[in-house]
Amino acid sequence: MFAVPHTLNPPVLSLSKGAGAALALLLGACSNSEPPPIAAGDEHIDCAVGGSVQMKPVCAVERIETDGKHTLVVRHPDGAFRRFDVTEGGASLAPSDGADKAVTSLANGKLDITVGGDHYLFPATEMPDGAD
Repeated sequence: MFAVPHTLNPPVLSLSKGAGAALALLLGACSNSEPPPIAAGDEHIDCAVGGSVQMKPVCAVERIETDGKHTLVVRHPDGAFRRFDVTEGGASLAPSDGADKAVTSLANGKLDITVGGDHYLFPATEMPDGAD
C-alpha cells in the first residue's frame, strides 16, 4: 500500500470571503453577452440610460393623472425611474423634480429629451401653429 505524505499534497488556494466576492464581481463584469434587460410595463420608449449611448426600446412608461395633472413615469431597466410633468396643453414634458434641466427638441414625430445623462424619445404629434 502506498500513501502520499502530507508534505507532497498540492497546495490549497484559500481566499478570504472579501477576495472571493471581489473575484466573483470581476468575473461577472467581464460577461457582456447578455442582452440589456427591459423595464417591466406595457408601453416602452427608446432610451439610453445608465451610461449607455445606444437608444433601445427598454424604458417603460406609466401614465398617471392626479387632480387633473398628468405625469409620465419612465422606468429604467435597472429599476431607476424619472418623472415628467406634461405641460399645459400637452405641448411638452418637464422633469418633475426640476433638479436637472431638460434639453428638448421635436423632430420626425418624436419628442427628444435629455436630462442629466439620460436620453429619451417619446412619440409626439406636431400641431400646426396656433392650435391648442
